[in-house]
Amino acid sequence: MSWRRLRVLIQHLPPESATMTALRNQMSDEELADQATKGEPEKGHWSQSELLLAVIADRLAELAHLYVSVNRDPKAAKPKAPIPIRRPGAKAPQAKPALSGEQAETLFKLINGGAA
Repeated sequence: MSWRRLRVLIQHLPPESATMTALRNQMSDEELADQATKGEPEKGHWSQSELLLAVIADRLAELAHLYVSVNRDPKAAKPKAPIPIRRPGAKAPQAKPALSGEQAETLFKLINGGAA
């Protein structure tokens, strides 16, 4: 077995394997914090169970958001919608561009028949 083949095999072990757990246990607190903030779950390999758990977590977050939205004080600000868990192979969500004042005015004119 070549060194490259061994490296590939180790890199593709499941996160709960004894080898990956031992590697994680040897990491310093700074390295763990860095992994937690800069981790990219969309580049990992997820099993069908992990994908289903992510769907369940997203639906539960949506239900909690709906519950809070319905039961909030009408004068209070709306809570922000939950961000779905990133899936493998999916890119991070892009921020929606906001309309400038000029674009909003043009859109308002188009909607009210001012295009002619």
